[in-house]
Order: sequence, then C-alpha cells, then structure tokens
Amino acid sequence: MRYTDPYRERVSFGGFGGGGPVPRDIWVLLGVVLFTFSLRFFAATALVPQLLELTPAVFRLGFLWQLVTYPFIGSGAPSVWFLIELLILFWFARDTFNALGQRRFWRLTLSAALAAGLVASLVQLLLFLAQGGLAFNIFILMQGQRTLTAIYITAFAVLYRNATILLFFVLPVQARWFIWILLLMAFMGFLGSKDLAGFLGLCTAVGATVVLLTPGGWRQTLHRWTLRWRQARYQAEMRRLRRKSGIHAVPDDRGDAPRRGPWVN
Repeated sequence: MRYTDPYRERVSFGGFGGGGPVPRDIWVLLGVVLFTFSLRFFAATALVPQLLELTPAVFRLGFLWQLVTYPFIGSGAPSVWFLIELLILFWFARDTFNALGQRRFWRLTLSAALAAGLVASLVQLLLFLAQGGLAFNIFILMQGQRTLTAIYITAFAVLYRNATILLFFVLPVQARWFIWILLLMAFMGFLGSKDLAGFLGLCTAVGATVVLLTPGGWRQTLHRWTLRWRQARYQAEMRRLRRKSGIHAVPDDRGDAPRRGPWVN
C-alpha cells in the first residue's frame, strides 16, 4: 500500500507530523484505554479489567479472550507517567493509522498483540511448570497500552525508517533506531521486574510488527536475514584468507593505488 511520507525531508518531533483531523479510531482507542484504566480504582468495577487483562488464567482457567483484550486495558499507576504514555501512544498510533489505513491498522494491532500474548503465555506456562509456582510482576511489562505503544513505535520505525526524530525533543535520531531503543528499554524493564514472559512478549510484538509490515511477510524477512547472515559469513571468511595469505585485491576503475605487498588484479 502506498503512502505519503511527511517526514522525508525534515526533522520532526515524532508523532507531531501529519496534519489534518485525528482519525476517530484513534480517539476510540485512547478512550477505551483510559476508561478501562479508570475502572481499576473503584471497588464495584475493579473486576472488569482483572478479567480482561493478560493473566495466568489464560492457561490455568482457559480465559483465552484475554489474548485479544489485554492490549486495550489501561495499566499502571494513576500518575503523570500514565498520561505521558497515552500521549506517546496517541502520536505514534495516529501516524501509523494515517500510513496504513483503517483495515491494515487494526489487522496489525490485533495480529501483533495476539502473537505477543501467545508467546508470553507459553513462556509463563513453562516457567510455572519448571518452578512449580507463580511469580510476582507477571506480564507487567506488556500490559495494556505498553504493547500498543511498542507496536506503533515499531510500525513508525519501519514505515518512516529514514525520518529524523528529536528524541526527548533534543537528540536527533533516525526512526529506524527506535526499534533498538525500544528493545533496550524493555530489557531495562526486565532487569528491574524479572518479568521474562512480559519481556519476550514485547520482543514478539516488535518482531511481529516488522514481519507484518515487510513486503512478502515472514518468508521474505527470513530470506533477507539468511542472505545477510551468508554475506557476513562470506566477508569474514574473505578477511581471514587475506590475513592468512597476505594477498590484497586491487580495486579497478577507481584510481586507488594498490597497497604494498603481494597483490592480484
């Protein structure tokens, strides 16, 4: 699907690009996340988000609907940071929606979130069987808006990979590096929470987003990574042979002078 890249020739704050009205789907998405987040703090409604967020009940009680509902259930403490998370979600969700359109946007959201939920649940089940009990902070890294934000930041990095974004409004960073920054932040969260299932779930959400937005899908992505691995192995072997034999190749038609030593043309 073709789209217009509003970031191609300028520096943007990331998410501030793209004028025009905000799509209604984005307002609905933010409204659902905020509404379900608010339900947590009232005794009469606290059970609702508990039944819809991702919990070990997925594999212990068969609450399979949680694999689909969990990314839309707001999570966290009632603080300024939650509002900042919503703002970041708004920025990148809007740009992703404008690039993909309604159908592809929701297909990406549900597919990546479902893949992340399945992997996280499987990992937690294996940990449960190995340790014989449940730990604290299960799935905390990927609950609610955190998975959505990871999906849309990754989508932005794939769709606008050459755009220059002012990280923290100060540091100019190309959008493609946002994926690695996101994974690094998730790893820092894992070190603090020991939530292995949540960390691998976020990694899956990032990977699934990249695959879904790559032409040719997972087959093309696997083929591309295989070619890169073969190229890296070939280059490493060539460097080893050159060091071993002392033979240097002379570049042709570039005007470069050959280095001293044995050489072949």
